[in-house]
Amino acid sequence: MLMNSNEYLNIVESIKQEIRTAQYRATVSVNRELLLLYHSIGEVINAHKTWGSKFIENLAADIKISFPDATGYSVRNLKYMAKFAAAYPGDGFVQQPVAQIPWGHNVALLDKLSDMEERLWYARKIAENGWSRNVLIHQIESGLYQRQVLAEKVSNFENRLPSPQSELATQTMKDPYIFDFIPFKEDMVVLLVKEGSDHNHIVHTVQVSVQRRL
Repeated sequence: MLMNSNEYLNIVESIKQEIRTAQYRATVSVNRELLLLYHSIGEVINAHKTWGSKFIENLAADIKISFPDATGYSVRNLKYMAKFAAAYPGDGFVQQPVAQIPWGHNVALLDKLSDMEERLWYARKIAENGWSRNVLIHQIESGLYQRQVLAEKVSNFENRLPSPQSELATQTMKDPYIFDFIPFKEDMVVLLVKEGSDHNHIVHTVQVSVQRRL
Protein backbone atom coordinates (compact mmCIF):
# COMPACT_ATOMS: atom_id res chain seq x y z
CA MET A 1 0.00 0.00 0.00
CA LEU A 2 1.30 3.46 -0.88
CA MET A 3 1.37 5.78 2.12
CA ASN A 4 0.78 8.75 -0.13
CA SER A 5 -2.31 7.31 -1.78
CA ASN A 6 -5.56 9.24 -1.63
CA GLU A 7 -7.19 6.50 0.42
CA TYR A 8 -4.48 6.63 3.09
CA LEU A 9 -4.44 10.43 3.20
CA ASN A 10 -8.22 10.48 3.59
CA ILE A 11 -7.98 8.02 6.48
CA VAL A 12 -5.37 10.20 8.20
CA GLU A 13 -7.48 13.33 7.81
CA SER A 14 -10.56 11.51 9.10
CA ILE A 15 -8.76 10.29 12.22
CA LYS A 16 -7.27 13.74 12.85
CA GLN A 17 -10.74 15.22 12.66
CA GLU A 18 -12.05 12.65 15.15
CA ILE A 19 -9.20 13.50 17.53
CA ARG A 20 -9.93 17.22 17.33
CA THR A 21 -13.64 16.65 17.91
CA ALA A 22 -13.03 14.35 20.90
CA GLN A 23 -10.56 16.81 22.41
CA TYR A 24 -13.06 19.63 22.08
CA ARG A 25 -15.88 17.58 23.58
CA ALA A 26 -13.63 16.73 26.53
CA THR A 27 -12.77 20.40 27.03
CA VAL A 28 -16.45 21.38 26.89
CA SER A 29 -17.13 18.84 29.65
CA VAL A 30 -14.36 20.31 31.81
CA ASN A 31 -15.58 23.84 31.06
CA ARG A 32 -19.05 22.91 32.32
CA GLU A 33 -17.56 21.60 35.59
CA LEU A 34 -15.53 24.79 35.91
CA LEU A 35 -18.63 26.97 35.54
CA LEU A 36 -20.53 24.83 38.05
CA LEU A 37 -17.67 25.29 40.50
CA TYR A 38 -17.43 29.04 39.96
CA HIS A 39 -21.20 29.36 40.36
CA SER A 40 -21.08 27.31 43.58
CA ILE A 41 -18.28 29.44 45.02
CA GLY A 42 -20.17 32.58 43.98
CA GLU A 43 -23.25 31.41 45.87
CA VAL A 44 -21.15 30.85 49.01
CA ILE A 45 -19.69 34.35 48.70
CA ASN A 46 -23.10 35.92 48.17
CA ALA A 47 -24.53 34.07 51.16
CA HIS A 48 -21.88 35.76 53.33
CA LYS A 49 -21.67 39.16 51.63
CA THR A 50 -22.49 40.87 54.94
CA TRP A 51 -18.97 39.93 56.07
CA GLY A 52 -17.59 42.55 53.72
CA SER A 53 -14.69 42.60 51.28
CA LYS A 54 -12.26 41.10 53.79
CA PHE A 55 -14.10 37.80 53.46
CA ILE A 56 -13.23 37.56 49.76
CA GLU A 57 -9.65 38.63 50.42
CA ASN A 58 -9.22 35.99 53.12
CA LEU A 59 -10.92 33.38 50.97
CA ALA A 60 -8.57 34.06 48.07
CA ALA A 61 -5.58 33.79 50.41
CA ASP A 62 -6.77 30.50 51.93
CA ILE A 63 -7.44 28.93 48.52
CA LYS A 64 -3.97 30.08 47.43
CA ILE A 65 -2.44 28.12 50.31
CA SER A 66 -4.05 24.87 49.15
CA PHE A 67 -3.60 25.61 45.45
CA PRO A 68 -0.41 27.72 45.17
CA ASP A 69 -0.17 27.36 41.38
CA ALA A 70 -3.78 28.28 40.70
CA THR A 71 -4.49 31.80 39.43
CA GLY A 72 -8.24 31.53 38.87
CA TYR A 73 -9.15 32.24 42.49
CA SER A 74 -7.90 35.80 42.78
CA VAL A 75 -9.95 38.43 44.60
CA ARG A 76 -10.99 39.87 41.23
CA ASN A 77 -12.13 36.52 39.87
CA LEU A 78 -13.92 35.59 43.09
CA LYS A 79 -15.91 38.80 42.75
CA TYR A 80 -16.83 37.78 39.20
CA MET A 81 -17.97 34.40 40.56
CA ALA A 82 -20.26 36.19 42.99
CA LYS A 83 -21.59 38.38 40.18
CA PHE A 84 -22.08 35.30 37.99
CA ALA A 85 -24.06 33.48 40.70
CA ALA A 86 -26.17 36.58 41.37
CA ALA A 87 -26.92 37.02 37.65
CA TYR A 88 -28.01 33.38 37.25
CA PRO A 89 -29.42 32.27 40.63
CA GLY A 90 -30.17 28.64 41.42
CA ASP A 91 -29.40 25.52 39.40
CA GLY A 92 -31.38 26.62 36.36
CA PHE A 93 -28.40 28.38 34.84
CA VAL A 94 -27.00 25.02 33.64
CA GLN A 95 -29.82 24.94 31.09
CA GLN A 96 -28.87 28.38 29.78
CA PRO A 97 -26.40 28.96 26.92
CA VAL A 98 -24.08 30.78 29.36
CA ALA A 99 -23.26 27.35 30.83
CA GLN A 100 -21.84 26.26 27.48
CA ILE A 101 -19.41 29.09 26.75
CA PRO A 102 -15.95 29.80 28.26
CA TRP A 103 -15.54 31.77 31.47
CA GLY A 104 -13.83 34.66 29.69
CA HIS A 105 -16.88 35.10 27.47
CA ASN A 106 -19.13 35.10 30.54
CA VAL A 107 -16.98 37.76 32.18
CA ALA A 108 -17.30 39.90 29.06
CA LEU A 109 -21.09 39.51 29.13
CA LEU A 110 -21.19 40.48 32.80
CA ASP A 111 -18.98 43.51 32.18
CA LYS A 112 -20.70 44.77 29.05
CA LEU A 113 -24.38 43.99 29.58
CA SER A 114 -26.91 44.40 32.38
CA ASP A 115 -30.01 43.17 30.59
CA MET A 116 -30.55 39.43 31.09
CA GLU A 117 -32.41 38.88 27.81
CA GLU A 118 -29.67 40.59 25.83
CA ARG A 119 -26.95 38.67 27.68
CA LEU A 120 -28.60 35.33 26.90
CA TRP A 121 -29.11 36.37 23.27
CA TYR A 122 -25.40 36.98 22.85
CA ALA A 123 -24.59 33.71 24.64
CA ARG A 124 -26.72 31.86 22.09
CA LYS A 125 -24.97 33.65 19.24
CA ILE A 126 -21.55 32.71 20.69
CA ALA A 127 -22.49 29.01 20.67
CA GLU A 128 -24.16 29.15 17.26
CA ASN A 129 -21.41 31.08 15.48
CA GLY A 130 -18.27 30.10 17.39
CA TRP A 131 -17.32 33.70 18.24
CA SER A 132 -14.05 34.42 19.99
CA ARG A 133 -14.11 36.78 22.98
CA ASN A 134 -12.82 39.68 20.86
CA VAL A 135 -15.51 39.11 18.25
CA LEU A 136 -18.14 39.02 20.99
CA ILE A 137 -16.98 42.34 22.42
CA HIS A 138 -16.97 43.89 18.93
CA GLN A 139 -20.51 42.65 18.27
CA ILE A 140 -21.75 44.06 21.59
CA GLU A 141 -20.08 47.42 21.05
CA SER A 142 -21.44 47.61 17.50
CA GLY A 143 -24.99 47.03 18.80
CA LEU A 144 -25.70 43.77 16.99
CA TYR A 145 -28.51 42.87 19.40
CA GLN A 146 -30.29 46.16 18.86
CA ARG A 147 -29.94 45.79 15.08
CA GLN A 148 -31.15 42.21 14.83
CA VAL A 149 -33.40 41.28 17.73
CA LEU A 150 -36.40 43.22 16.44
CA ALA A 151 -35.98 41.75 12.96
CA GLU A 152 -35.76 38.09 13.83
CA LYS A 153 -37.60 35.51 15.86
CA VAL A 154 -34.97 33.96 18.12
CA SER A 155 -35.36 30.20 18.01
CA ASN A 156 -34.74 27.91 20.96
CA PHE A 157 -31.06 27.36 21.62
CA GLU A 158 -29.81 24.36 19.67
CA ASN A 159 -27.48 22.31 21.83
CA ARG A 160 -24.68 21.58 19.41
CA LEU A 161 -20.93 22.02 19.39
CA PRO A 162 -19.29 24.48 17.03
CA SER A 163 -16.74 23.24 14.57
CA PRO A 164 -13.48 22.14 16.26
CA GLN A 165 -11.74 24.63 13.95
CA SER A 166 -13.88 27.61 15.02
CA GLU A 167 -12.49 30.51 17.05
CA LEU A 168 -14.67 29.53 20.02
CA ALA A 169 -13.37 25.96 19.93
CA THR A 170 -9.78 27.19 19.78
CA GLN A 171 -10.27 29.60 22.67
CA THR A 172 -12.05 26.98 24.77
CA MET A 173 -9.25 24.49 24.19
CA LYS A 174 -6.71 27.14 25.26
CA ASP A 175 -8.77 28.77 28.03
CA PRO A 176 -6.33 29.50 30.90
CA TYR A 177 -9.15 29.03 33.41
CA ILE A 178 -9.59 25.45 32.19
CA PHE A 179 -5.92 24.65 32.74
CA ASP A 180 -5.96 26.54 36.03
CA PHE A 181 -8.94 24.44 37.14
CA ILE A 182 -7.48 21.14 35.92
CA PRO A 183 -3.66 21.36 36.01
CA PHE A 184 -3.00 18.38 33.71
CA LYS A 185 -2.38 19.86 30.28
CA GLU A 186 -0.72 16.84 28.67
CA ASP A 187 -3.56 14.33 28.69
CA MET A 188 -7.18 15.24 28.07
CA VAL A 189 -8.30 11.87 29.45
CA VAL A 190 -6.54 12.62 32.71
CA LEU A 191 -8.40 15.92 32.86
CA LEU A 192 -11.74 14.15 32.82
CA VAL A 193 -10.65 11.53 35.35
CA LYS A 194 -9.40 14.20 37.74
CA GLU A 195 -12.15 16.79 37.39
CA GLY A 196 -14.54 15.34 39.98
CA SER A 197 -12.03 15.09 42.80
CA ASP A 198 -10.66 18.57 42.15
CA HIS A 199 -14.16 20.04 42.16
CA ASN A 200 -14.93 18.48 45.56
CA HIS A 201 -11.55 19.45 46.99
CA ILE A 202 -11.84 23.12 46.04
CA VAL A 203 -15.46 23.39 47.22
CA HIS A 204 -14.36 21.75 50.50
CA THR A 205 -11.66 24.43 50.86
CA VAL A 206 -14.30 27.14 50.44
CA GLN A 207 -16.57 25.50 53.00
CA VAL A 208 -13.77 25.09 55.54
CA SER A 209 -12.79 28.74 55.11
CA VAL A 210 -16.40 29.78 55.72
CA GLN A 211 -16.74 27.53 58.76
CA ARG A 212 -13.59 28.99 60.34
CA ARG A 213 -15.27 32.40 60.29
CA LEU A 214 -18.59 31.32 61.73
